[in-house]
Amino acid sequence: MGMAERSAAAGRIRDAEQARDGLRAALKGAGSTLPSLALDGVSLVGDFPRPLVDLGRCPPQLARRLAQAVGKCAP
Repeated sequence: MGMAERSAAAGRIRDAEQARDGLRAALKGAGSTLPSLALDGVSLVGDFPRPLVDLGRCPPQLARRLAQAVGKCAP
């Protein structure tokens, strides 16, 4: 992998980290936490990583709160 490809890969990973951190901050501001919120390790490997944010597990009451919040934003 050349320097340009490494730079692009690093940029995609940074973007995923920022998305994860933004979601964590927004949830904290709303009084909620996804304890397993992280980047998906499998999606970070290889020459051309396609990073995914892994939302992980949460208790049922948080899943219901998230479903309500998403439902309020749906068209």
